[in-house]
Amino acid sequence: MAYSSEIKIGILGGGQLGRMLIQSAIDFDIKIKTIDPDENAPCKAISHSFEHGDFKDYETVLKFGQDCDIITIEIENVNLEALEALEKQGKKVFPQPAILRKIKNKRIQKQFFIDNNLPTAKFLLTDNQDAIRNSDWEPPYVNKLGEGGYDGKGVQIIRTTADIDKSFTEPSLLEELIDFEKELAVVVARSENGEVRCFPVVEMVFHPEANLVEYLFSPANISEETAKKAFELAERTAECFDIVGLLAVEMFLTKDGDILINEVAPRPHNSGHHTIKANLVSQFEQHLRAIMNLPLGDTAQIGPAAMVNILGAEGYTGPASYEGMEKLLAVSGVHPFLYGKAITKPFRKMGHVTVIEKDFDKLIEKVNFVKKSLIVKSNQA
Repeated sequence: MAYSSEIKIGILGGGQLGRMLIQSAIDFDIKIKTIDPDENAPCKAISHSFEHGDFKDYETVLKFGQDCDIITIEIENVNLEALEALEKQGKKVFPQPAILRKIKNKRIQKQFFIDNNLPTAKFLLTDNQDAIRNSDWEPPYVNKLGEGGYDGKGVQIIRTTADIDKSFTEPSLLEELIDFEKELAVVVARSENGEVRCFPVVEMVFHPEANLVEYLFSPANISEETAKKAFELAERTAECFDIVGLLAVEMFLTKDGDILINEVAPRPHNSGHHTIKANLVSQFEQHLRAIMNLPLGDTAQIGPAAMVNILGAEGYTGPASYEGMEKLLAVSGVHPFLYGKAITKPFRKMGHVTVIEKDFDKLIEKVNFVKKSLIVKSNQA
């Protein structure tokens, strides 16, 4: 069948992931429509069509998908019943709604790992704070909200018995606090015909306060044997889910050299943003290839790279201004990507910077330079 650029893809969510998907879709001359409850969402200015609406509302999502050939997501917290209805109408919905049901709730996600013999940390399901208090688990441990967490929200470490008062009152889970060597991630793509490709393993460093990725290195500084184990685990996880599209698999590398799955995300992911400049195919183009059942692209890395998240500075909320951009642009191999968010808030993801540098020591220097030089402020405190 001849390739047609008349295909229309609908994206539930209008944030930065959708924005970067659209930027890749433009190269394929694909029509993209998006929907988001924020009337000034980052996707609005570059979507072929944008709807201001609630992607958690059944009728809204059902209506949104009627003129789409393929529906995809950039956020898991969407109306799954509507996506299931669209799927029954013959629409292609990727990732599949059945998979979203298994992933969007971390309690169900963790049980899926156990049921499919996928290695993960020990955990305990808890319905409320009393269940945590009455469990035989002793701190320290990680407390994760079942649904609704994002960008570090919905995850906290309970270090002492006194901290239990701060634990989640909604259904959540307790997870063993792993003494890991490194936090790794693999973005794996799987097409409708079963073709699978992994991006190189990345090594993530998390912000100590915001509990989200501050920066990452690619490829990770690990042995070939460890990288092979990470690839095999990512591919096996994608095949267990039978997913079409991208799956980001976050992992712990333990002190003993074992790899455990932390959690997964069924969409483009922060751990793959650097691929826009650093790899032969970006994660966003690869997602489009996968959901359109096109041959998957070569994920080879052009050279060593890092990605630094641009976070809103503490103490500033209001119209965003970027201090240090000129200094940044004067450095070779430094590529900023801003997300089109008009308002900055403390630790809000406002963009990212990809750094390309062959020498690893110089790469680290440039990462530190980016972290110090680019600050997102506002004229309103």
